[in-house]
Amino acid sequence: MNTVTIGIDLGGSRIKAVVLDASGNVLHENYQPTNDGSGMAWKKAVAVATQVFRALLDTDKVNIGLSAPGLPNAANTCISCMPGRMQGLENLDWSAFLEQPTYVLNDTVAAMMGEARFGAAKDKKNVVMITLGTGVGGAILIDGKPYQGAMNKAGHIGHMVINDTGDCDVTGMPGSLEEFIGNYTIGKRSQGKFTSTEQMLDAYRNGDEFAKEVWLRSVRHLGIGLASVSNLLSPELIVIGGGIAEAGDDLFVPLNEFMKQYEWQPDNTTTPIVKATYGDLAGAIGAASFAMTK
Repeated sequence: MNTVTIGIDLGGSRIKAVVLDASGNVLHENYQPTNDGSGMAWKKAVAVATQVFRALLDTDKVNIGLSAPGLPNAANTCISCMPGRMQGLENLDWSAFLEQPTYVLNDTVAAMMGEARFGAAKDKKNVVMITLGTGVGGAILIDGKPYQGAMNKAGHIGHMVINDTGDCDVTGMPGSLEEFIGNYTIGKRSQGKFTSTEQMLDAYRNGDEFAKEVWLRSVRHLGIGLASVSNLLSPELIVIGGGIAEAGDDLFVPLNEFMKQYEWQPDNTTTPIVKATYGDLAGAIGAASFAMTK
C-alpha cells in the first residue's frame, strides 16, 4: 500500500496538485495555469505536475487521484461527459496517459471525499456537500461512500428546481438553485448593478439596502434548497465550500435562520451546516483521498 498519493484538481483556471500522506498532510504542492482553449495545454500541465512529484518522491509508481468537471465513467477511469469545455477531456484514459494508476472523480465529489476523510465531515457517514461559486455543485456521502448513482450524475444539487417559472439553467432545469445563487447570474439578479457576489457583499456590509435585498433573497433560496435536501436525505451534516462560503457569518447566520423556517425539524433537531475545511486545495486533497481507498 502506498504511503503517499498524488491528488490533482483540473480546474477551469488553475491546475492544483498535491502529494498527500496517509494522515492527510500535504507534503508538496504544485500550481499551473489550465489554459483551457489553448489546444490541450492542460493535459501537458497535468503530466508535468506528476513528473515533478515522482522526481521528488524518487519513485516510479504511485497512485493518482484526479478531480475534474463533468461526469466520470462507472469505473472512474475518465470523464465521460463534459460538453463545451476542455476539448479532449472526454474519455481520456488518464491511467494510460500518465502511466500510473489514476482514479477520476467529479470535482465536487472529490472535495467531499477530502472533507469526509480528513476535514469538516471526518468520521461522519451520511453527508451532503455543496459548493457555491460560479455555479453550484453538490455531492452525497452515504454510509461512508460517495453516492454517484446511474451515469455518475448524482448530487447535482445546483440543478434542483426552486421556482418552476424561472429561467432555465445549463441542464434545462427552470429556476434552479444555481440560477438563484451561482456567481454567473449575479448581473441578472442585481439588474446589472453588481458583477460579482464579492462586489455585492461589499455593498451589503456597507449598508446598501438593494444589495441586502438581493443577497438575502439568494440566501433564502439556498435555505429552501438545503431544507429540501435535508428532508430528502436526512444527512448528519451539510458542508458548504466554494468561494461564496468565504462570506462567513454573512452567509451562515441568515442561512441558519432560513433553515429554521423551512426545514422539517422533528424534536427541534436541525441539520448542522458547516464551512468546508479545505479551500483552494479541496479538489486535489479529495482526489488523493479517493485514490487512497483504491
